[in-house]
Amino acid sequence: MTTSFEGNRSLNPRSDPASPWWHIDVTPVLAAMGLGIIGLIAIYSATRGRDPDNYITFFIERQGMFLVVGLVLVAVSLIFDYRLLLRFAPLVYAGNVALLVLLRFFGTEGAFGVRSWFRLPSGFLLQPSEFGKLALIVMVAALLSRNDDGMLSFNELVTVTMVAALPLLLVAMQPDFGTAMVYTAIIAAMLLVGNAQAHHLVVLIGASIVMIGLAFNSRFVDGFQRNRLESFLDLESEFRYNTNQAEIAIGNGGVTGAGFGEGTQTKSGLVPAQETDFIFTVIGEEFGFAGGTVLLGCFAALLWRLYRMARLAGDAFGSYLITGVFAMFAFQMFQSVGMTMGIMPVTGIPLPFVSYGGSSALTSFLGIGLAVNVHMRRFGAGIDAEVGTNR
Repeated sequence: MTTSFEGNRSLNPRSDPASPWWHIDVTPVLAAMGLGIIGLIAIYSATRGRDPDNYITFFIERQGMFLVVGLVLVAVSLIFDYRLLLRFAPLVYAGNVALLVLLRFFGTEGAFGVRSWFRLPSGFLLQPSEFGKLALIVMVAALLSRNDDGMLSFNELVTVTMVAALPLLLVAMQPDFGTAMVYTAIIAAMLLVGNAQAHHLVVLIGASIVMIGLAFNSRFVDGFQRNRLESFLDLESEFRYNTNQAEIAIGNGGVTGAGFGEGTQTKSGLVPAQETDFIFTVIGEEFGFAGGTVLLGCFAALLWRLYRMARLAGDAFGSYLITGVFAMFAFQMFQSVGMTMGIMPVTGIPLPFVSYGGSSALTSFLGIGLAVNVHMRRFGAGIDAEVGTNR
């Protein structure tokens, strides 16, 4: 006999407690929006001196639009079952590799010869390597989810490594070693969760160190890039200027900060790329330790929920996806904040949701949407049996 409840289920899926729409976790979205608002305040403070007659600056208008579009992308991404990505993972991966190759010929050259962007007719700059983080996560998650035997075999590890190495190499050749470091962190985290054997990882790490050493002594690494990374160890290097100015700015903040718009380093523009790479210095100088704690608290809430989501995922593919997103946010946060304090090398990595930049913001919001998508469908059977991830 059909009950009235069962009849309601067939008529309106959103009224069914078993429906994915009953299990949406908005915590990561709220944390991301909190970070986005902090970013808008910091970007305004860092850039308003460039346009003193206009209260709403160009940067704020653009970044505000990126945040709105990012929220729309989160909503749209929840409509489709994430397990469809298993079928399209090779296509997503190949498409991103193709864009990275095209950058070599048609990309817009930025400072120091870095070729990382396409200039769109609208004037926006599109950075494929940012979206490539998610493409890499999807492809590696698809490969790892095929392993049903527990530990990864050496052949499986080599396959994953070779697939991941191609986009990583293309990004490093731009040259963009900051983003390449993010790719490496994502791969390492997913392999650890994917049960790669310890002795295999030791071999992989050793081979990576040798390759990095060879790369740094080859023509593929620009002298500026090499000097900037080496300056992390050389306190007397002329390339320590950025870090020194950043440390002064944060030191000026003290416990409660100098006040909004009152940071001397920020007002004078002494910290280079402050609205992007060194955005944390604005928060540290004008809002002090208290402001930095609020920002890091938002990241802590975000990362904690992602960790829980990965643990509760309904299948291995979903768990790997969230692990990759977690690693992407965690490493970028640590690296971006750490380089302003002199504990990490200067590599030009944006602070997710906070730094100015459209490609970074949209990629970050898509990562949130992907994680929420996995979490809300953890009780479902999936799209159909042929996907192979049903539980």
